[in-house]
Amino acid sequence: MIREEEISLGKILVVGIAGGSGSGKTTLTNNILRRFGDQVSIVHHDNYYRSHHDLTLEERSKLNYDSPESLENELIVEQLRLLREGRSIECPLYDFSMHDRKAETVTIHPKPVILVEGILIFAEPALAEQMDIKVFVDTDADIRLSRRIMRDVKKRGRSLDSVIDQWRATVKPMYELYVEPTKKRADIIIPEGGKNPVALDMLFGRLERHLNEQ
Repeated sequence: MIREEEISLGKILVVGIAGGSGSGKTTLTNNILRRFGDQVSIVHHDNYYRSHHDLTLEERSKLNYDSPESLENELIVEQLRLLREGRSIECPLYDFSMHDRKAETVTIHPKPVILVEGILIFAEPALAEQMDIKVFVDTDADIRLSRRIMRDVKKRGRSLDSVIDQWRATVKPMYELYVEPTKKRADIIIPEGGKNPVALDMLFGRLERHLNEQ
């Protein structure tokens, strides 16, 4: 899943955006993309969920997707290394309605800024080490739950009961076990993510300085 072409760039800045499910990571990421456009590539950690083609849909739906072991971290670490070297990658794609990895991939080209977005990106030391700036989006649990319900029911074809059951069974306890402790690894903690204009201005300023140095 590696493309042959190599792109000559200056120093590539890798920015990790972590936080609980529904915390506002996507809003923050989209704000950065709108501001800096084609100077930014994004890698979503949840595309690296391990494939389980050997299991039925019912069996896959019962797996714990909120622990670090559920993700193929060795692959994303290797692909980030290749992007840093100026090489394009073939990133896996994940089907959330089927709880399984798709057969197709998507090409990601290296850019001066690479965003890595995901719940557990700071929980795996080898992955966290790939990031030059670590941002943690910190949002209250009740807000995160309501956002997750709206997203999973409307966009991922889940039932309300299944979303709440999953939240109670794995999302909440795994957040407390694996995600919340990774705040100590963050360089920047942003309450409410993309809806925090002061924090956004600070982060934008850092990215602009990097881009001006290219």
